[in-house]
Amino acid sequence: MYQYPDAVIMVFCKTPLLGQVKTRLIPPLTDEEATQLHCELTDKTLQTAKQNQLCEVCVWCSPSIDHSFFTVLTQKYSVDRHLQQGEDLGERMHHAFCQALAQYSSAIIIGCDCPSLTNDDLEQALNHLKQGKSCVIAPAEDGGYVLIGLKRPQAVLFDNMPWGTDEVLELTRARLQSFNLDFHELNTQWDLDTPDDLKRYSTFSSQSAWQRPSLP
Repeated sequence: MYQYPDAVIMVFCKTPLLGQVKTRLIPPLTDEEATQLHCELTDKTLQTAKQNQLCEVCVWCSPSIDHSFFTVLTQKYSVDRHLQQGEDLGERMHHAFCQALAQYSSAIIIGCDCPSLTNDDLEQALNHLKQGKSCVIAPAEDGGYVLIGLKRPQAVLFDNMPWGTDEVLELTRARLQSFNLDFHELNTQWDLDTPDDLKRYSTFSSQSAWQRPSLP
């Protein structure tokens, strides 16, 4: 029995194609090491999301759902997988929310790049939505966010957004305020995008099957 049976957590994840994931970490990582890191982070994210039976969890894949990694992952964690649809991240997120909120009363999207996000953070987000907040976000140190939760689709939050820049969080806040959407911000998190983040992760995660290279 789920604690939040009317909610769903959607994990957004890229297909682990060599040379196409964690590219900002190549170098110091090789293509193979970056792909292994991406797979490790994805597995850790699913493990976190599935803890304590909070709610339904599913994986939204891009650009395909047929990779063997997704087959193993969805079997390991007993989750469904879906194909992201849209020209940019905003369109893909909005589409996923539209699909999810046709079935659930609230939905959350998280990525696979935030090892600091905990099951407790997810529970807080679900609880704030259950208590009536229109939106929940978890800010990222780099000016974006690592989690967003909604009770209704809100295209305005995703249209013409400069994804991948440090403007995303402030623009999202401004749009939430402009449209009088009641929102709550969780604790600020950090995601793994740069070599400095990689060093931080090496300290943060002492137990891992991933063999880390020596970093300068």
